[in-house]
Amino acid sequence: QVQLVESGGGLVQPGGSLRLSCAASGSIFRFNVMGWFRQAPGKERELVAAITSGGTTNYADSVKGRFTISGDNAKNTVYLQMNSLKPEDTAVYYCNAVLDRTDRGRRDYWGQGTQVTVSS
Repeated sequence: QVQLVESGGGLVQPGGSLRLSCAASGSIFRFNVMGWFRQAPGKERELVAAITSGGTTNYADSVKGRFTISGDNAKNTVYLQMNSLKPEDTAVYYCNAVLDRTDRGRRDYWGQGTQVTVSS
């Protein structure tokens, strides 16, 4: 029943910007963490950025200073503002949500992915 829907991907030139959105639905519990992963062909999926329900953020070193993650708890939505994009940022970006309950354990949910291509 939990569903994550991503949007905002596309083709941009190096140095450009994109804003990704992820809307979550179907859960009566607040997610402990929401974040973004990315995966390029032939590469393993890697964490890009994450944010807790309390607003604490974490970034991969490769995107720190260029990307900003934010969330709207009221709308169950998380955003990823990507600035100064590089060709190395080209990948499919996936939204991730974590529900960690003391009595039920950890559950991970994933969106369908949105393509980001940085090329001149």
